[in-house]
Amino acid sequence: MRIAFFLLLMSCGSVLSWGQTSHSMDSLKREIIELNLRVDAIDLRMERSKSRFQAGILVSTVGYSTTIAGGLMLGRENDQLGQALLLAGGATGVIGTYLLTDAFRILGNKKGRKRR
Repeated sequence: MRIAFFLLLMSCGSVLSWGQTSHSMDSLKREIIELNLRVDAIDLRMERSKSRFQAGILVSTVGYSTTIAGGLMLGRENDQLGQALLLAGGATGVIGTYLLTDAFRILGNKKGRKRR
């Protein structure tokens, strides 16, 4: 009789512990799925940011190189062209710099946060 009671208590304990293990495994799976979703969102933002960043680097480089070329032409026979290149290159460089900073803003956006 005592042996049967002892076996009954042991089986109840193992059933209760199995239920707790199942619950913790479900919550662990849920957390893993949530982490995967967050990583996917980060990857998406990084990909969007990468293309803007590369475009910003290209536009800035062209703009500031044009500005330098225009500055070298000042005071010579092509003074009017140098002034035009200074203005056009400066504006292009500023646009490229905006694209660069905009890429970092996209990278920092989180789901649910409003864009400024």
